[in-house]
Amino acid sequence: MELEGSCHCGAVRFRLRSAHPYPYQRCYCSICRKTQGGGGYAINLGGEAASLRVTGRRHVGVYHARMREAGEARAHRSPGERHFCTRCGSALWLFDPRWPELVHPFASAIDTPLPAPPESTHIMLDFKPDWVAVTPGPRDKRHEGYPAESIAEWHARLGLADKDEREE
Repeated sequence: MELEGSCHCGAVRFRLRSAHPYPYQRCYCSICRKTQGGGGYAINLGGEAASLRVTGRRHVGVYHARMREAGEARAHRSPGERHFCTRCGSALWLFDPRWPELVHPFASAIDTPLPAPPESTHIMLDFKPDWVAVTPGPRDKRHEGYPAESIAEWHARLGLADKDEREE
């Protein structure tokens, strides 16, 4: 599926190919919550990094989160690159050089109508603040940390992978 997205002010527009366009995973970690600013969670989609095309790239900034693992005295810089519009602050996509073939646009930045997921996966619930209400559906999965199932595996399990991907 071809996805088109933009920031709120329109300075940045982008498009990419996604075989995994269902916005199913809700992340409640402090990084997603604070950089997204909505509902207490963020939703990432899966996309092909090589297909990413950006207009207005001069307005794109990159943020590397500071992370502290359990038992570590000092925080370290995440290799994950959170791209955002430097004019309006809209979160756009996440890229991590450890998986260079992937890019993860935030569902909140996508302008293309997205399909409704038949179930959701709520992740990083150990980091959810008390004020955030989790309202899982009857088929939803809940995880205190990261789930073992990837975005691609979730789509495949439910038979929702892009038709073009299934034919390859």
